[in-house]
Amino acid sequence: MFRFKANLFTAALAAALLTGCSTKVTRVSHDSTIDLTGKWNDTDSRLTAEEMVRDALAGAWYNRYAAEKTTPTVVVGEIRNKSHEHISTETFINDIQRALINSGKVEFVANKAERGQIRDEKADQAGNASVETRQSAGEESGAKLMMIGSLNSIVDQEGGKAVVFYQVNLELVEIESHKKLWIGDKKIKKFVERSGTKF
Repeated sequence: MFRFKANLFTAALAAALLTGCSTKVTRVSHDSTIDLTGKWNDTDSRLTAEEMVRDALAGAWYNRYAAEKTTPTVVVGEIRNKSHEHISTETFINDIQRALINSGKVEFVANKAERGQIRDEKADQAGNASVETRQSAGEESGAKLMMIGSLNSIVDQEGGKAVVFYQVNLELVEIESHKKLWIGDKKIKKFVERSGTKF
């Protein structure tokens, strides 16, 4: 009888623990705004990229290209993370690339890492693909402009409250002359309250 009660108690305890550790997942729209921690997130990345690209393409430099009836060719260079967080700058760069391409106002070329892969493919084709289908080396489109920048942050904390400030700085540089054609920044400020004190 004692063993039966002990087994019954163990089973009840296990059921209670499993119930307390259950996980609930709700699917949401990929572009919905959800801010759980106050840290830089996918919404910050997407909205910042879209806003800054709109501002860049509204600059006076673009009117010069439009007047000459030429389409500027752009590549995104390094976006350095100088913030206090680990942030995937690759995701932010992809958001910038998407916003630039979707604008229909510029042409876009592969970045340094992507070009290496494409050149490897061309080299493989040179030895293996038919003459009719192989892609020639030395026929790449060179970018005229490069977008570079940095992502910075400041945290002002007192106890379980903090103000987290982000500033993204981007520049559009003419590759041949090194002239800066556009400089832009985007600021984001978040007030975060937590039961703990770690930020």
